[in-house]
Amino acid sequence: MKRFFVPFAQLRRQPTIVVDSTGLGAALTLAHWRGAATPETLRDDTSAGSCLNALRQPATTGLEAPAVTANHFDIDGFIGVWALLHPELALAHEELLRLTARLGDFRELNWQHPLADRALQLACWLNAEEKARFYEPFGAPIRRRREDEASAEKFAWFLPRFAEILENPNSHRTVWEPEYQRVQQATAALQGPLTRRTDYAAIGLVVMRTPAPVPYYALFGPTAGFDWVLSLYDGQRYELECKYTTWIDLESRPTLPRLPLAALAARLNELEGSAYRWAADGLTDTGPLLRLAGRSLTKAERYADPDGRPIYASSLAASVVEREVVDFLQKGYAAVQPKKYWTWAEVRAVSNV
Repeated sequence: MKRFFVPFAQLRRQPTIVVDSTGLGAALTLAHWRGAATPETLRDDTSAGSCLNALRQPATTGLEAPAVTANHFDIDGFIGVWALLHPELALAHEELLRLTARLGDFRELNWQHPLADRALQLACWLNAEEKARFYEPFGAPIRRRREDEASAEKFAWFLPRFAEILENPNSHRTVWEPEYQRVQQATAALQGPLTRRTDYAAIGLVVMRTPAPVPYYALFGPTAGFDWVLSLYDGQRYELECKYTTWIDLESRPTLPRLPLAALAARLNELEGSAYRWAADGLTDTGPLLRLAGRSLTKAERYADPDGRPIYASSLAASVVEREVVDFLQKGYAAVQPKKYWTWAEVRAVSNV
């Protein structure tokens, strides 16, 4: 059966599969969003993974729907939509597509995997073309547009072109190579003698001490299995981020719930002697950041790479910030056991918010 893409607003005009989104009237939902109605046998860490699982189970109820949609454009959602429209080619490249979707959504990548290079090339091509031809992720609101409407233009452009780059990445090397080289250089730096990594497995925290901010694909790439990353840069510049892995329903492993960061920000402000103040994003943000605040960052700026935004100098030593973060997480998780499929009500109840 030949499926076709429809803008999200048209999902009820015909039986429609909804990818990486939720919507009333969906014939089938294939999304890793918390509480999404994805069939249990199709659940996966990524929405694209659920789509590929569905293609492996063709008798799935709702998979016969002719239309496919999503309410936003990102790498994971796009790959899921594309896979449903091109099932044979998608299954032929299944492992590569799964890697690319994970890199796009979680910024995680096993650099030792034989397909890691190709996954990075695909992600960099998608990123470069999206920014050059349309707008950056989370950039629709500042253009006074709705993402569910504006993203349809991206799908219309990318869907007929993706097969070529998937099968022949060198045909578009000039597009993906600049970001690819930047990530590779940053990855090499993080593996060098000037970077020190400390893992606190019991609280899901990775601490990276490295001279300067780097792209997310390099910073988060080797952090699979962890949900918090504390970056300690030279010049007493710091950021703590709760990864997107705790915003969605992760299938592969249990997680601890994210914690609201207001109390930690308040504690650091008691200690801070600079002109800046520590501030944090809300609990339900896709990737809450705790950082010294100068001017407010837009969502698009917060989603963009750390080396592309200002990070202000603190009066606090890196060891102090690390100690306070570890203490906060250890106390917050003292009576909490990891599990799968946290509801937002359960997440809030952990911290009484």
